[in-house]
Amino acid sequence: MDIPRIFNISESAHRIHNPFTPEKLATLGAALHLKPGVRMLDLGSGSGEMLCTWARDHGIIGTGIDMSPLFTAQAKLRAKELGVANQVEFIHGNAAGYVADKKADVAACIGATWIGGGVAGTIHLLAKSLCAGGLILIGEPYWRQLPPTEEVARGCDSEHSEPISISDFLILPELLASFGELGYELVEMVLANQDSWDRYEAAKWLTMRRWLDANPKDDFAKVVQAQLTSEPERYVKYQREYLGWGVFALMARGG
Repeated sequence: MDIPRIFNISESAHRIHNPFTPEKLATLGAALHLKPGVRMLDLGSGSGEMLCTWARDHGIIGTGIDMSPLFTAQAKLRAKELGVANQVEFIHGNAAGYVADKKADVAACIGATWIGGGVAGTIHLLAKSLCAGGLILIGEPYWRQLPPTEEVARGCDSEHSEPISISDFLILPELLASFGELGYELVEMVLANQDSWDRYEAAKWLTMRRWLDANPKDDFAKVVQAQLTSEPERYVKYQREYLGWGVFALMARGG
């Protein structure tokens, strides 16, 4: 079980696998007023930066699930590095359909809502692991401005197996309204900006170039080179201008 190889290569030096900087991640943790002992579940936990830094800074405990063996191993190393290995655990596995044995105070899926077939399905999945009155965290793209054509929309993302269309994402007011339609109230949010998008996307290019220099005869080198050649222009022409991203904290109405 693993994610596509291109991500294991291009994001191998990332600690945060979405357009958040460490500062934005810290801002979100502080905004949620997390207390020591809060239990958190993170589906699609990547290299574990959220769980590890929040365990260090706020004293939370928790579990992360991720399909990438590489990222899971990096998460475990990060927990040891920050001295929180006794507070958090990381499991290599499929987060789709995962329900925790112990209910969590915070259940998160940051940038991997495909595990539930979209936002609604992922919120439903996370709710199965959540204590009454708990927080759901959803990381999700939205349109900063609607693309004028489907061609522009397709250019805004290269990570989906199928080309994206205008209908795949909502503009921000519509995304927030959709949470209410699902029976949830938005209680906090932290949004990416173009600078944090740069740090996520542009960091891949140096990683890919260094990988190519170290692995010129690898059968996968042509794929990586093609990605490195096309991605900078595609990103600044389309994605940087049109695609937003944020983490949204939700609570069930009446919870």
